[in-house]
Amino acid sequence: MSALFDFLKVRQVPTLFWSAHKPLTLRPPLISVVMLCIGLVLFGFGEALIIAAGLGVSPWTVLAQGVAAQMGWSIGLSTFIVSLFILLLWVPLRQTPGMGTILNVFIISITIDVSLPLLYRPDQFIFQFLLLCSGIISIGFGSALYLIANLGAGARDGLMTALQKRLGWPIMAVRSSIEMTAVLIGWSLGGIAGIGTVIFAFGVGSAVSAGLHTMVLLTSWRK
Repeated sequence: MSALFDFLKVRQVPTLFWSAHKPLTLRPPLISVVMLCIGLVLFGFGEALIIAAGLGVSPWTVLAQGVAAQMGWSIGLSTFIVSLFILLLWVPLRQTPGMGTILNVFIISITIDVSLPLLYRPDQFIFQFLLLCSGIISIGFGSALYLIANLGAGARDGLMTALQKRLGWPIMAVRSSIEMTAVLIGWSLGGIAGIGTVIFAFGVGSAVSAGLHTMVLLTSWRK
C-alpha cells in the first residue's frame, strides 16, 4: 500500500532521456524542446480548465488581485510585477533561467486563450469540481514534462525547485507551502479566493510530484 504514495516522497526533478544537459544552451536536443512545449501546453490547458470550472482563481491570481487592490494597478500589470519579483528571488537561490523560462509565458498564455472559449462551463458543483481536479492534474503532469526537459522553469516553478534544493523537503510540501503563502498574502491584501483556490493550493504539489514520479515509472523500461 505504501508504494501507492511513493510519489509524495519525490524530492528532486529527475533526469530522463529528454533532459537537456544544462538550462543555458543555444543548441538544446530536439526531444528536450518538444517535451518542453508539450508540457507547457498541458500546463496552459490545465489553467483553462480551472478557469472554466468557476470555483476560484489560482493562488497567484489571488496575490495579483491583492497587489492590484493596494497599488491601483491592473491585474495584468500586477501579475507582471509579481513575476519579476519572483525572478529576483532566483538570484540568492542561484536558480538558472533558460529557454523554458521565456517560452513558459508565451505558450501557456496562448494555450489558455485558444482553449478557454472551447471549454464547457458547467453550473453543477460536481462537474465544476471534476473540471477543477482535471485542471490540477493537467498542470501537475505538464509541469513534470517541462521541468524534466531542464531548459529553464517558469518563475514560480523555478522558485519551487530552488527552495526544494535548499530545504530538502519533498516537492509536494514545498509547492503546497508556496501556493498557500501566495493565497494568504493575496487574501490579506484584498484578493478574492474561492474553494477552488484552496483545493488548488493543497492539490497542485501532489499533482506535480505524481507527474514526476509517473514519468520515472513510464521511462524505467529504457534501463
